[in-house]
Amino acid sequence: MNKMLMCLALVVTAGLARAETVTVAALGDSLTQGYGLVPDDGFVPQLQDWLDERDAQAVVLNAGVSGDTTAGGAARAAWTLTPEVDAMIVALGGNDMLRGIDPEVSRANLTRILQAARDAEVPVLLIGMEAPGNYGADYKQRFDAMYPDLAARFDALYLDSFFAGMAPSGGDPAALMPLMQADGIHPNAQGVMRVVEGIGPHVLRLIQRARPDAS
Repeated sequence: MNKMLMCLALVVTAGLARAETVTVAALGDSLTQGYGLVPDDGFVPQLQDWLDERDAQAVVLNAGVSGDTTAGGAARAAWTLTPEVDAMIVALGGNDMLRGIDPEVSRANLTRILQAARDAEVPVLLIGMEAPGNYGADYKQRFDAMYPDLAARFDALYLDSFFAGMAPSGGDPAALMPLMQADGIHPNAQGVMRVVEGIGPHVLRLIQRARPDAS
C-alpha cells in the first residue's frame, strides 16, 4: 500500500510540474522566424535556451513567418491561440513600415490580434518599433505611437524595440554592424543573443503573468 501511495504521489507531482509549464507563442515576422540563420541560432531557440537556463518552465513556439505584416498576423492570430497557448509575444509591424502601409491600418490589425488574445484570456508582450523619418513626421508619429497606445489599452506588457538589447553604447550605429547579417536588417547569431538578453526579462514577466496563481 505504501508503494502504491508513493507511486501515486509521484504521478501527481509530475502532473503538477507539467501543468506549471507555460506555453508562449511568438507571433512575428522574419525576426521571430529566424531568417538567414541555422535553426539553433534563431530567436525562438535562443530564447528557449535563455529561459531554460533560468528554469523558467516555459516552452516557446515559433509563430514567425518571414515577410509577414500585421495583416498576416491578424489572420493567423485565432489559430495561433490554441488552447495550449498560455501567453503570446507579438512582434509585428516592421514589414508594414517598410511597405509604407498606413499606420491606421497597422493599428487596426494589431488591435485584432490583441483582442483575440484578450478573448482567449492570454496575456501579451507587445514589442514595438520606431519608423525612420523618410515617410515624414506625421507617419512616424502615428506609427511610433500605436504600440504604447495599444499596450495601455489592452493591458499588455510592452517593450519599445525588438533590438533593445542591441542598443550600442554611446549611440554609435557602426557598433551594430558586427551583430547584423549582410542585409543590415536581420541580426546574426551573436546579434540574436543580444536581442534575447534584452527581451528575456520581459518574457519572464509575461510567463509569470500567465501562471494561474498570478495576482
